[in-house]
Amino acid sequence: MSIRHLDRLLSPASVAVLGASTRPGSVGATVWRNLRAGGLAGPVYGVNPKHRALDGVPIFSNVAHLPAAPDLALICTPPDTVAPLVAELGALGTRAVVILTAGLSAEQKQAALEAARPFTLRLLGPNCLGLLSPHIGLNASFAHTDALAGDVAFVSQSGALATAVLDWTRSRGIGLSHLISLGDHCDVDFGDLLDHLASDARTQSILLYVESVESPRKFMSAARAAARNKPVIMLKAGRAGRGVQAAASHTGALAGSDTVYDAAIRRAGMLRVDTLQELFVAAETLSRFRGNRHGTLTVMTNGGGAGVMAADAAAREGVVLAEPGTDLRTRLNALLPAHWSHANPIDIIGDAPVERYAETLDALLADESTGAVLFMHAPTAIVRSEDIARACLPLVRDHTSRVMSTWLGDDAVAQARRLFEEAGVADYATPEQAVHAFAMLQTYRRNQEILMETPSASGKAMPDSAMVRATLEAASAAGREWLGEQEAKALLQAYGIEAVPTLAVAATAPAVIEAARELGYPVALKILSRDLVHKSDVGGVRLGLCDEAALGNAVGEMLDAVRIARPLAQIEGFTVQHMALRPHAQELIVGASIDRVFGPVILCGQGGTAVEAVGDTAIALPPLNRALARELVSRTRVAQLLAGFRDHPPARLDALYDVLVAVSQMLADLPQLAELDINPLWVDENGALALDARVRLSRLPVGGAERFAIVPYPVQWVRPHTWNGRAIVVRPIRPEDEAQHGRFLESLDAEDARMRFFSSRRALPRSELARLTQIDYDREMAFIAEARDAEGCAQTLGVARTVSDPDNVEAEFAIIVRSDLKGLGLGTLLLEQLIEHARARGIERLVGLVLRENTRMLRLSRAMGFKADPAEPPASGLRRMVMELKTSASP
Repeated sequence: MSIRHLDRLLSPASVAVLGASTRPGSVGATVWRNLRAGGLAGPVYGVNPKHRALDGVPIFSNVAHLPAAPDLALICTPPDTVAPLVAELGALGTRAVVILTAGLSAEQKQAALEAARPFTLRLLGPNCLGLLSPHIGLNASFAHTDALAGDVAFVSQSGALATAVLDWTRSRGIGLSHLISLGDHCDVDFGDLLDHLASDARTQSILLYVESVESPRKFMSAARAAARNKPVIMLKAGRAGRGVQAAASHTGALAGSDTVYDAAIRRAGMLRVDTLQELFVAAETLSRFRGNRHGTLTVMTNGGGAGVMAADAAAREGVVLAEPGTDLRTRLNALLPAHWSHANPIDIIGDAPVERYAETLDALLADESTGAVLFMHAPTAIVRSEDIARACLPLVRDHTSRVMSTWLGDDAVAQARRLFEEAGVADYATPEQAVHAFAMLQTYRRNQEILMETPSASGKAMPDSAMVRATLEAASAAGREWLGEQEAKALLQAYGIEAVPTLAVAATAPAVIEAARELGYPVALKILSRDLVHKSDVGGVRLGLCDEAALGNAVGEMLDAVRIARPLAQIEGFTVQHMALRPHAQELIVGASIDRVFGPVILCGQGGTAVEAVGDTAIALPPLNRALARELVSRTRVAQLLAGFRDHPPARLDALYDVLVAVSQMLADLPQLAELDINPLWVDENGALALDARVRLSRLPVGGAERFAIVPYPVQWVRPHTWNGRAIVVRPIRPEDEAQHGRFLESLDAEDARMRFFSSRRALPRSELARLTQIDYDREMAFIAEARDAEGCAQTLGVARTVSDPDNVEAEFAIIVRSDLKGLGLGTLLLEQLIEHARARGIERLVGLVLRENTRMLRLSRAMGFKADPAEPPASGLRRMVMELKTSASP
C-alpha cells in the first residue's frame, strides 16, 4: 500500500491506546505514560474494560465507545485480540495502527492484514517498540526516554537498537524528526517509509538499521528516489553471514549475500556504515559537510604527532593529501617559523599564537588546490583554545563546506568545539575519525554519481535468438543442468562475446593428435566430462602443449589423474583448443548468479584458478550499460593492471564493458540461467576473449528481467509508427538520450517551454537532464517520439511523461512537442501510448496540470477523454485535467 495514510501514522491529530493500564512493567502502562508525557496537542484516548479512569483521564471500555475515530491507535493487547480490534478500528475510521504486541503467529498476522485491507488501514509492527515524532510531541512507544526534536529520521528493524539510539542521541544533543521501529513489519516496511520520509520537510537525512529486505524491487525504487533528495545512510547487520550455500561456480561462491547488499546500497546512491557510531558520524558529515566537492585533503595542526596520525589514517583510507603549491609555500614561509613542516600535514608548531592559526587557515582557504581543510588543535598553556576558535570563526562561517575540525581533548577544548559546531563546522573527536568521515563522503559522492550516471550505448547487436534457443533446448531435452563447454561458448557467441573455438574429440590419443594437427600447435587439452565443473582442480587441464609427444603424454597423465581424483566421473573424451598467444592479456573472471534477495547479480574481477584465494572481485546489480560496467571494473585491483604498465599497453576496456553488458542482457533474457562463469576471460589491447565458460541452468525460472531488483529498459514499449509521412519510433526514454534530450529542450520556443515547465527556461543543468532521462521505469515513464534527420542522426520530436505516486493510484502526465511540429497529431500519438501504458500498470487516474491559457493542450486532453476538475480554484491559473482509468477505484 506504500505511503497511503502514513501521515496518520507519523503525524496523527489524535491517538488511542488499546490496553492502557497502570500495571507496573506492562507495555500498556508504559505506552500510556509515554504518550501522555509527550505533549501531543490533540486528544489522547485510553481503551480498557477494566478501568474507568487512568491518571484522572476517562477510559473507554471498548472501541465502539470512543467519542471519535482516532487517527492512530496503539494496540497493547493479547495476540488473539489484535485482528478483531483492527477490524473495529477500520470500521470506525482509524487509518493507522501500531501493533506493539509480541508473539503473534503467522496466522494472526495474516488475519490482522486481512482485517485492515478493506479500509486501507496501515499496520506498523507487530512486535515493535513503536514510534516517536518529537516535533508534535508524539511518543507512541514503550521506550525508556523521549527524543529531542531534530531533522534526522531513524528507521530500525531492531527495537533494542532503537532504544540505544534514543539514549545515544539524547546524550549528544542530536535531534530526530522521527524514530520508527518496524518490528516484524507485516505491512509498513522500509520502502513505504523511505517514500514518505523522502518528501517529509522535517527530515533532512534518513538513517536505516537493516537486517533483511523482503521486497527488493520496492526497496530499491524507494531508496533511489529518496537518495536523490537527501542523504540515506544504512547500517546493514550480518556482514559475517553466509551467502549462497551450495554454489557450484566461482561466481556463486564469491557473490555472497553481504557483497550483494553492498552492490544494492551503492547502486541506490546510499552510504553503508559498519557501526552505530559511524551511522551518526556519517549523518553529521553529510548534513554539515555534504557541499564539499574536493577530492583531496589538507591537514592543519599545531602538533606533529596529531598530523602523523591523520596522515596514517589518510593512507589507510585512500584519502589523497594535497601537495602544497609553490605560491602557498611562499605564503606559509612568510607566516610560519622556519622549522614548520613544509609539507602536508601543515604543522604550525605547538607555540602558535592566535594570529598564526587565523592567518594560516586564511592562506589555506584562499588556495583552492588545498581541497578540504582539516583544522586540528591540541590544547596548550600558551593560548586558550576558545580564543583560537573565536579568531577563526569569520573564516569557517564562510567555508563550512571546506572545513572540518578536530579539537583534541575534552574540557579544555569544549567551548572551542561548541563555537565551531554552532558555526556549522563538522567536528570529530580524533584525527582518524575525521579522515574516515572524509573518506565516507567520497564514497557517498561516488555512489551518488552512480545513481545519476549518464551511460553511453554498448554498440552490441541483438543476440542470435535462434542459436540461444537451440543451445538451451538441446540441454533441456537431455535433462542436463550444466552446458557443455562448446554449448557454453556458443551461448556467449550468440550474445557477441568472442570465445576461443573448441574441437571435441573421442577419448583416444590418436584422435586428440589428429585434432591438434588440424588446429595447429601449441594447444590446450581439457578433459570432457559433465561431472567435472572445475577441471583444473582434478588435473583435467594442460596448457601450452607444443608437439605430438607432449600431447600424447598429457592424454595418459590426465586420464590417470582424473580417475584417481574422481573415479566415478563419466569421461566423454577431450577437448582440444588452439593456444591463443596474447602475451599482454590479463586473466579476468566475469560471472553471474542469482542472489536469494536481490535476484540476478554480476561479478567481475581477477580470474584464474585461484580466483577465490585472490579475492579481487566486485559485484553489481543488472541492468548494466557501459558506464555502470566501467564503475564495476574500477572497483577491482586488476583495473590498475588493465590501465597498462611497463611494456603492457592499456587494455581495450570497451570490449570488457561490452562483455559485462552482454551478460546483463543474458540475465534479462534467460530466466533459466542460474550460474555463469567466464573464466578466464583474457583482456588486452586487442579486446576480450573467453577461453573457458561454465553455464548452469535451472529447470524452473530463477532469474530473468522480472527478478531484477531494478527494472530494466522496457523494450516491449518500443513502437514504430508512420506519422505525417515519416517513419518514427515512439519508445521509452533511455539514459543515453541525455544529450539528445537537451538539444530537444533547447530547440523549444520560450512560450512553449513556459506552457510545459511554467518557466521560459529551456537549458537545464546536467543534474536535471540526468533526472529526466535516467528514470525508474517501475514508477515513471517517458515516451519520446524519435526520427532520423537527413544525415541519419536521431532527433527527438516530442516527449510524453507520467510520474505515479508510490501507491500507483494517481499519475501526473505532461506532453511537449517540438515547436515547429505542433498541430500535426504527434501529441495525440504520444498521449495514446501514455494512456495505454498507464492502464497496463494498473494506474487508476491520470492527472495533468495545464495553464489556463494553454488552449491547445486543454483541447487535446478533452478530446482524449480528460475532464476538468471543478474543484480547481480559478485563481490558481491552472486547470487540473483528470481521466479515470478504472470504472471504480479499489478500496
